[in-house]
Amino acid sequence: MRQQQLSPPHEIEAPKPRPEAPSHHPLRVTAPSFFLGATCEVAAISFAVSVHRRPSARIMAALRPLVKPKIVKKRTKKFIRHQSDRYVKIKRNWRKPRGIDNRVRRRFKGQILMPNIGYGSNKKTKHMLPSGFRKFLVHNVKELEVLLMCNKSYCAEIAHNVSSKNRKAIVERAAQLAIRVTNPNARLRSEENE
Repeated sequence: MRQQQLSPPHEIEAPKPRPEAPSHHPLRVTAPSFFLGATCEVAAISFAVSVHRRPSARIMAALRPLVKPKIVKKRTKKFIRHQSDRYVKIKRNWRKPRGIDNRVRRRFKGQILMPNIGYGSNKKTKHMLPSGFRKFLVHNVKELEVLLMCNKSYCAEIAHNVSSKNRKAIVERAAQLAIRVTNPNARLRSEENE
């Protein structure tokens, strides 16, 4: 094995630091002092809102939950009503069979399955969206500000009966507060149509 010759300590030069070019990427914005040093997407979001008229779906997608556990569904098929495949008049929506001789109620082999508590989801992932957030229904900007402290675990969903003018205000305020909105583009006309 060859031995390397080391030069004396006074001859070794320290590596010079490279000057960094200023970043123009919206997500690399440093937070101002009023954010109390939080390196957060809030600064990036507020920067993006000031640049663009409406926050894009890319900014909404940048917001990620604090934790994203694996969501396991014990059953993904719907439970259908007994004999709904046999008669048109019987709809597929589940109804518990209550007949004294009913074989589904008595759980005979080969019959359709009945829903029960064992099919329930894990409490940690119950009502969780695939994105890792839980939905919170919002009707106005004031209700949106409830989510300010828990924007890493809950996202806003704008209610169906909110006008397009109020929707626009909610989406803009959500971008300022770094709150994810599940339906930001619903009922909003494009810029050229306005």
